[in-house]
Amino acid sequence: MGFSIESVLLHSHRSPQALIVSLRRSDGSDVSLDDCAAYSNSFADALEESELLPGSYVLEITSPGLGDLLQEDRDFRSFRGFPVCVRQRDGHGGELSRQGSLLGRDADVVELNLRGRVVRIPRDDVLEVRLTTPES
Repeated sequence: MGFSIESVLLHSHRSPQALIVSLRRSDGSDVSLDDCAAYSNSFADALEESELLPGSYVLEITSPGLGDLLQEDRDFRSFRGFPVCVRQRDGHGGELSRQGSLLGRDADVVELNLRGRVVRIPRDDVLEVRLTTPES
């Protein structure tokens, strides 16, 4: 159908359990609500036939958004200016998190605006960059 699966999560602790599938378009264009609905219908039929999930469940088809990891170069371009949380190595064997506005990413660094100050974090130190809500 022209999609790639970004992630699959099974929340088996819920009643009914929930299967959440996040999609991307293979060509890099945006995923619409109609795309999610069309994929949901096809995926639900295949899932029912496979009998992989016994009992009742909720199937949720989504596209990347708030709370999602930024991974592809396209993500870093699309979400420039958005609030993010960067988890990074601290140089002493530990980790630290920074929240700010995403300025971009190149081959060497991830750039953030932290309260008006530009911070350049070496890509080798970055563990993850995740969209978040703005700090109050």
